Amino acid sequence: ALFPLLEKNIVPRDIITRKSLENAIAVVMAVGGSTNAVLHLLALAHSLEVDLKIEDFEPIREKVPHFCDLKPSGNYVAIDLHQAGGIPQVMKMLLNAGLIHGDCLTVTGKTVAENLKDIPDNPDPRQNVILPLDKPKSPKGHLVILKGNISPEGSVAKISGVKTRRIEGPARIFNSEEESLDAILANKIKAGDVVVIRYEGPKGGPGMREMLAPTSALVGEGLGDKVALITDGRFSGGTYGVVIGHVAPEAQVGGMIGLLQEGDTIIVDIDKHLLEVKLTDEEIEKRKKNWNPPPIKYKSGVLAKYAKLVSSASKGAVTD
Repeated sequence: ALFPLLEKNIVPRDIITRKSLENAIAVVMAVGGSTNAVLHLLALAHSLEVDLKIEDFEPIREKVPHFCDLKPSGNYVAIDLHQAGGIPQVMKMLLNAGLIHGDCLTVTGKTVAENLKDIPDNPDPRQNVILPLDKPKSPKGHLVILKGNISPEGSVAKISGVKTRRIEGPARIFNSEEESLDAILANKIKAGDVVVIRYEGPKGGPGMREMLAPTSALVGEGLGDKVALITDGRFSGGTYGVVIGHVAPEAQVGGMIGLLQEGDTIIVDIDKHLLEVKLTDEEIEKRKKNWNPPPIKYKSGVLAKYAKLVSSASKGAVTD
């Protein structure tokens, strides 16, 4: 496939465009993909100088239904999706519904529409992985961008399969993944709490680890739908529950998540796209003045260089 591209002088910048990235977002919404897609697509756009911002995900989410029944919120896994027709089948359905751009150039040298020409309009009715567009798991996509005084640059919530749409409760503050896991396993987290894991962002981590262990532990304790977890770190695609990641600005640079204190009242409202702490402006300013950045965890080597260079999660956590 590579040689014909070289012959035709087709380069990545010809393929990865604003339209093709919008297509990628639509597919992620349709299949119930990972929150990590937000980071990757923003970083890709940055590398190719495409104007794509975190706010651009929401209009696509509003239009594209989540219609693939995949784990962790569904019943099937990736191999089942492949056997049911895979991404080409999903894209053909999106194309027919006018939800992706068919004129985008691809690595075949043909357009998306040309590549999908021979794909059936609908999947085999005997399978239950790819659902009809008019009978989806959810009429809207599952990745929601939340803002508010905790995340003025944005944060990402994955809401597939989550029944709880709003939690207002006391902040339980942890400065690392390990601290939070110890508390969860010691039964110190109760229904209604808002678990805050900070200093796990791009700079603070450094590297923005996936908070899979704490979220799995919460589910194991029967708290998956009963508490919220917010972090400037990331989540695994297998994460389930009321989880909000990529909180920006991160704690390490003085973001509001780093100013939160034990017991602060936190509001997570999915429908209002809101992530907020109940504090007066005066109290917030006071905390900002009293905050001092902790030292970067690594003073030399690759991770020290990375922590120095890396940008906000809201910009894809890029290093240039």
